[in-house]
Amino acid sequence: MFIELEDLKIHPVDFREEFSPGVIDLGEDVRQRSPLRTQGRADLVEEHHGKREIVQDIRVKGKLETSLEVACARCLDPVVHPVERSFDLLYRPLGTNSGHEELSVTDAEAEIGYYEGQGLLLEDTLREQVLLALPLKTICREDCKGLCPHCGKNLNESQCSCVDEIEDPRWAGLKEIRDKLNQ
Repeated sequence: MFIELEDLKIHPVDFREEFSPGVIDLGEDVRQRSPLRTQGRADLVEEHHGKREIVQDIRVKGKLETSLEVACARCLDPVVHPVERSFDLLYRPLGTNSGHEELSVTDAEAEIGYYEGQGLLLEDTLREQVLLALPLKTICREDCKGLCPHCGKNLNESQCSCVDEIEDPRWAGLKEIRDKLNQ
């Protein structure tokens, strides 16, 4: 759904959309398992910059929900992650602040996105929000043992028959001290 600037000049745009899995590209590491449902409203916000310049920002406010599947960071088993998220975003025309000297950015300004042309695509906003809702590191369970670094076997399912880890030679001096103390 394309949110057009010309439509927003007339009235706010309400949206209620449902996107089937695969419609929005979330990358190869994330799989959408259920439809992505969203609803909300887009408004035009006119902001005065100086005496003569008026910037037309687009404010998108709404919520989304879906279910995603990502790989466990330790054992690579699939983990289902439900996502429910509310958002209130502000988009400014690309290039609005160009030509100015480099300025420090306030926390509020760091939350501003940019759009190019005559509006923005709702799908781009949703993709960003869905990916931000995922944790940086997903694990299937707190006591996940992961994969064997030698053979790649999932250690949650069974113990592998690999030999013990090769000792790091940098610890040899401490091992000698421990052995002497244990005698």
